[in-house]
Amino acid sequence: YTVSEELLGEGLLGIRDKFILATKSMARTKAEMEKDIDISLKNLKTDYIDLYQVHNPNEAQLETVMAPGGALEALMEAKEAGKIGHIGVTAHSPKVFEMALSLPWVETIMFPDNIVENQGEEYIRACQEKNIGFIAMKGLAGGLITNAATTFSFIKQFDNVVPIWGIQCMEELQEFLQLEENPPAYDEEMKAKIQADREVLVGGFCRGCGYCKPCPAGIDIPNMARLSLLLRRSPWQPWYTPENQKEVLKIKNCLHCNACASRCPYHLNTPELLQSNLQDYLQFAKEHGITIE
Repeated sequence: YTVSEELLGEGLLGIRDKFILATKSMARTKAEMEKDIDISLKNLKTDYIDLYQVHNPNEAQLETVMAPGGALEALMEAKEAGKIGHIGVTAHSPKVFEMALSLPWVETIMFPDNIVENQGEEYIRACQEKNIGFIAMKGLAGGLITNAATTFSFIKQFDNVVPIWGIQCMEELQEFLQLEENPPAYDEEMKAKIQADREVLVGGFCRGCGYCKPCPAGIDIPNMARLSLLLRRSPWQPWYTPENQKEVLKIKNCLHCNACASRCPYHLNTPELLQSNLQDYLQFAKEHGITIE
């Protein structure tokens, strides 16, 4: 749950035991993690956090977390003191996932899972065998899956998975509450819809996570690298306003420095994606009789 500032301002109104509160930190050392835990407790106005996660380490950083003086020491001490209840890891890399799966202190793993993440089912079952909770991030593939019922029905097959839907407004919250109350069947009709999305999205598409930023050329990479999909899976007209045309045409200023590619957790060739999306954007405009200013 996202806890509103108004709710926090009232001290959680005596309902702290009614929900699970989770957060995460990129701290790798004990001192850094101690500081972040205290900041989390203060900012969230609570005396304990149910789940505290080591956020997005690579393999070497995970080793640092576990080394003497590493962040794990602070997490274990905080757990013993009752400041946190459980410890988890978030990851994008399959190698980090597999490493985390073998660690006795890891109680949950957050990892991308939806109808188009190929390794999802295998990893979910691996967590089941280890009695590790699986938190499914990118449940809607960064907003590119437009039928929420498809991924909802797919993920609900597994009783050890908690999805993160990325809800941004009250209407979306109501939609998912209705899905919870009236779960859609994972039947042949639903599987056909899932297959249609897989044919479009499986492969090297940008999930919009933003780890590629900042761009030295000022390009809005998370949107520009998946613009072709956004044009076809959301209303396309706003992308051709004068303001958005200027944003898209910044792709021409790409320095091909590959800083974005080096930071991409999905190992995409981001500069190449940007160029192909620009060409498609221009072709799409031509087909719809739009003049690029």
